Amino acid sequence: MKEPGDQDTDGRRLDKSKSDGKRSLSSLKSASKFAVREDATDETFVEGGESYLEDDDYDTERLEGSSGSFHYDYVDNIGDSQYVEDLAPASEEVEEEVKKKISENFFYDYTELISMPFVTPDSNIPLDLLTLVHSFGYDCRKRANLQLLDSNTVIYIAGNQLIFLNLKTKEQMYLRSSSGRGIGVIGVHPDKTYFTVAEKGVFPKIIIYEYPSLKPYRILQDGTELGYAYVDFDNSGTLLASVGSSPDYTLTIWNWKEEQPILRTKAFSQEVFKVTFNPEDDEQLTTSGSGHIKFWEMALTFTGLKLQGSLGRFGKTATTDIEGYMQLPDGKVLSGSEWGNMLLWEGGLIKVELCRAARKSCHQGPINQIMLDEGEVITIGADGCIRIWDFETVDTADSIDDTGLLEIEPINELQVGKNVKLFSMIKMNEIGSNFWLAQDANGAIWKLDLSFSNITQDPDCLFSFHSGAVEALAVSPLTYLMATTALDCSVRIYDFASKTPLAQMKFKQGGTALAWVPQLVSYTGAQIIAGFEDGVVRILELYDPKGLTIFAGRKKISDADIILKQVFKPHTARVTALAYERDGEILATGSKDQTVFFFEVEKDYKPIGYITTPGPVRQLVWSSNSHPDSTLLIICENGYVLETPLPTIKEEEENRDVVSYEIKDMDIKYFHFSSVKSKILRLIEIEKRKALRDLKKKEKEERRKQLAAEMGEDGEKELQVEEEEEEEEEEPLPEIFIPSTPCHILCGFYSEPGKFWVSLGGYDAGFLYHCEFPLYDQSTAITKKKDEPFDFRLLEDTEDNPIQTITFSIHQDMMFCGMQNGAIRVYILSQNKPSLINTEYYWHFNIHDNNYGCIKGICTSFDDRFLVTTGADSNIFVFTIFSEFELKKDIKAEVPSPRFGIETEPIPKDIEDPKAYSIENARRKRQHDKLMKEVEEIKAGKREKLKALRNEFWKLLEMNQGLPKHMQFKRTDFDIDSKIRAEIGRKTAFKIQQVEKELAWEKEKHQIGLMKLQNRFRESLESDTIVVHAIQSDHKISSYRLVKPSKYCKSKRTSLSDRRTSKLERLEKEGAGRKDSQKDTGGNISVPEESIIEKGKKFRPKTLSEIMVENQIEKTRKLILKAERAQLKIQQRKKEWEELYKSKPQDDFEDPRDVQAIKEAQLYMGDFNLKTAADYKIPEHMRINAAKKEEELGHLDTLAHSKKKNMNKCILSLRDLKVAVIEEIQCLVQELKSIQSTLHVSKHIPIPEVPQILPEEVPEKRFQYDEETLLNFKRQQIKIQDETSSQLEKGESAISDKRTDSHF
Repeated sequence: MKEPGDQDTDGRRLDKSKSDGKRSLSSLKSASKFAVREDATDETFVEGGESYLEDDDYDTERLEGSSGSFHYDYVDNIGDSQYVEDLAPASEEVEEEVKKKISENFFYDYTELISMPFVTPDSNIPLDLLTLVHSFGYDCRKRANLQLLDSNTVIYIAGNQLIFLNLKTKEQMYLRSSSGRGIGVIGVHPDKTYFTVAEKGVFPKIIIYEYPSLKPYRILQDGTELGYAYVDFDNSGTLLASVGSSPDYTLTIWNWKEEQPILRTKAFSQEVFKVTFNPEDDEQLTTSGSGHIKFWEMALTFTGLKLQGSLGRFGKTATTDIEGYMQLPDGKVLSGSEWGNMLLWEGGLIKVELCRAARKSCHQGPINQIMLDEGEVITIGADGCIRIWDFETVDTADSIDDTGLLEIEPINELQVGKNVKLFSMIKMNEIGSNFWLAQDANGAIWKLDLSFSNITQDPDCLFSFHSGAVEALAVSPLTYLMATTALDCSVRIYDFASKTPLAQMKFKQGGTALAWVPQLVSYTGAQIIAGFEDGVVRILELYDPKGLTIFAGRKKISDADIILKQVFKPHTARVTALAYERDGEILATGSKDQTVFFFEVEKDYKPIGYITTPGPVRQLVWSSNSHPDSTLLIICENGYVLETPLPTIKEEEENRDVVSYEIKDMDIKYFHFSSVKSKILRLIEIEKRKALRDLKKKEKEERRKQLAAEMGEDGEKELQVEEEEEEEEEEPLPEIFIPSTPCHILCGFYSEPGKFWVSLGGYDAGFLYHCEFPLYDQSTAITKKKDEPFDFRLLEDTEDNPIQTITFSIHQDMMFCGMQNGAIRVYILSQNKPSLINTEYYWHFNIHDNNYGCIKGICTSFDDRFLVTTGADSNIFVFTIFSEFELKKDIKAEVPSPRFGIETEPIPKDIEDPKAYSIENARRKRQHDKLMKEVEEIKAGKREKLKALRNEFWKLLEMNQGLPKHMQFKRTDFDIDSKIRAEIGRKTAFKIQQVEKELAWEKEKHQIGLMKLQNRFRESLESDTIVVHAIQSDHKISSYRLVKPSKYCKSKRTSLSDRRTSKLERLEKEGAGRKDSQKDTGGNISVPEESIIEKGKKFRPKTLSEIMVENQIEKTRKLILKAERAQLKIQQRKKEWEELYKSKPQDDFEDPRDVQAIKEAQLYMGDFNLKTAADYKIPEHMRINAAKKEEELGHLDTLAHSKKKNMNKCILSLRDLKVAVIEEIQCLVQELKSIQSTLHVSKHIPIPEVPQILPEEVPEKRFQYDEETLLNFKRQQIKIQDETSSQLEKGESAISDKRTDSHF
């Protein structure tokens, strides 16, 4: 197809033209001549004038710039569009073609753009072998996967399709991707006249379609490496911003009408969720993602137009992923957080964090979207709530304290529903209404009325889908009905012929396996069997409620309904496979718990038994009617394949006394897959080399004949020379490699009796392997067996894309394969010969998402008219299979009629507890309880016998006591054997010793823990705080809490003799007391005096009268001693004064020695100006340094410690005195009570109250405990835990009640 400017669909670029000068953003939007260059230094792309490498002064963490030139061409490194910049000399002129402007009326051809199915050449397989007719799924967890084109049409991505859904008629239209690798994101133009489809793949395209014509209008290329994460138009619709996904996260600004990038840079080094323009300023953008938010601005500098990015700083706020945000008109940005609060950003910093009253978060969970509508801020949370906030309050918010939080309340709020997780929301274009469409990440599309008036409508769920991977699929054997289940705990029924969802049923656990009960069991085809992740299997029955009599006359009746018919739990882990035997007599269930359980279908699924498997069960396949015997093929994930015959059904009498359901006598065949891929590749390489050698040999023969005919013998010689020159050494063959970890088997099926095909993942992918069960060898352990397939089929392009699931058409003429990358592959087979003779011809088409759309289930309808696929991307696609016969229009599935009396049948009790006993565990529990009951009965009988013998023995002892003493037996004579009692004592001691050994580790552990606690908190204490209270007043005195001096302080402490005296000590020594001591001729007067401490040590409890007498004597002695001391001091002072007056010199007296010393100083020492002299040096003893100050501080610390210690000793002595006084009072009170007991009541006087010792006066008793104290402490802790749990339960119930009330 020819396009303007010589641009074609191969991806070739338009040549760039020169442009001089600098341009403003407005001129760049309308310009038609662009050039882009990638700056390797800044990792950015820009447009502008001449450029050179420059060093920006911006902070590299906050600002990213881009510089570029109109001169340079864009360098592309991939594919046919690779261009290399030609750096010619300055003197050489380079001619460039002037690029033509693209016509506004130009459109691409849709048929040339879209991806088409791949069909092998010469296969005669039609391109339209499969035709998509409907999609029942929705990728609800994909970001921004709901866009509105007009009031009735929405678009969303479904794998490799873009689906147009009419909200009124519910009809669908489809638009295929062009790459076939999936669609990354979609966006809609502000005028709703265009929409963008940003795809995935290697250097994917952004295709802009016109609406409603759906013609491809523009194609943007080379914007990212593997896929786009988000796109957004500016407010005027002239610019488009796109951001790539991993690994490059490239942000690009496009002039999309000219298909040219303006600016390009790396957005961030981690995942980027979103990019948007500021609605008020097209030169400002914002990106957010994993742990970051970034603010961008397009600035025109002297080097050209730049895209400058400033990274948001979280500061003291915890870093969070930011999913939703909104640009405010004044440049501030309001964003959400993972914990549900709103963050207001200004200047790249968080200005304030907004929360609700009482510090409640704005939403319970992350805020996924924030919007500004009609002057109100709307927040959409993952908690299913929509809250409306006042814009002025949010815009002017500021922090009022150091917490940075500001409490505000929403104007209105709407709770959409329970189990709703809102992801995004778009406003509908309905005049006079305020309706919105909401994307629910739990699998729904809602229509919401946010008018908040008296006539506001309730939330309306327009469509409901599976959320997450669709785990299993089953198709009815009679009509166009299918059932699906997923981990969202639902089972859904669809009529895929009329494209209608019929019914769904919710459970407590997610569904993992599904099968439609065959017609041999349920002739109406109304039953479905489902397995769940907790090991439970449920049988559901589908019926048409219109056939029930109790619904007669009602208007609104659904087309189908489901009821629970039966439930049982055969497994303890998730059920992975369900399969009915070909005659419908036996049901087999497989599980991750490595068991396969068998049930007898005719007797209401009575358990037959189970077998254990070497690995988790992946698939169960019963042999078809073409096999002579009915056998079960069990495929395990870890490389084991088993084959079992039909289990033997035992009679109920035989089965009654069996302890377990395990079947141990079954003849099982085992196959342990061993990798042969390296051998196959080696064999293929040998065949290639052999063919190459034969070809060369044939060419040489022809060359020899030609040269012999032309040159004769000379030709022979020349040929020999050429052969010698051409001889080369062959490369070594590929080595044999066997992976250490076996590759997982993905699927398999029977080919013949005892033979089967399997598909493997990992290293062994790329082939289908044909295997045969070996002869059973009891001498070899199952785990040591290594079995190899005997045949294989090469599958093209499946090296990294193995077959995940396989199904066959009813007539066995087609094999449908679901691939790991979401593609469908169809092999055409010979009818009724699934031996895979030829796998060269196939039809291949990408349907589901290529990254995470692995096909989980694929099935054909009962008449081979339809094919249904389910994937891990939540999508369910229905295709029509190519046929010569056209389908009838308006065909519809026939829902089975209800059985007679179905409405009156009691619904069986469901198993909702995931910890409930399985069938096997329940049987073992019953047998265990039965055995324990029998044992208890035996014990009770033995106890009765012992009791009777004991009573008889006591009677004999009483009779013995009644006999005369000379006739009485001794007590030891009654012992039958003295060794018995000794043996009992020895056993008791041994048991005690064993218990001590068992508890030795715990004992040692707790002892070490206690020792560590004591060393940490008690050993470092020299004395704890003791508070002594007065007996008759409120006075109290407290001791110091002293910590032992550290070893460091002790090592640094110097002795008093080595340490220089401090100024304080020198002043004390130079005081009056010093003179007294120096001039005291009579010597110091020392009077022995006992200190309070010595009194405390020598104190012994005495009577109160003795204490009073001793105190009086002590006071008298002290008065006498004080008087004598004063008299002696007066006499001593008199003597000192007399001697002083005697030694007083005359007024003009000069000491001859002083005179001589002064003369010598004047002659020899010179005149010093104290410290002002230039040569003055401070003496060593006067210098002060850190060491000396440290010594001084250590000494002061020691003095303070000693004084506190002495004070503590005094207070401790006072405490001991109080204890003694209280004991004396207690004794006196007892004497008083004894005296009053002898007197008349009228003479009694009130007994004085005995003072008590408070706990804080004896803190050491806190560490004294006994067994009773420990038991009380344990009871107290249990009580506290019970109260805490009950409060939490009350709080949760109150919250749930509040939510329910708010909902109503």
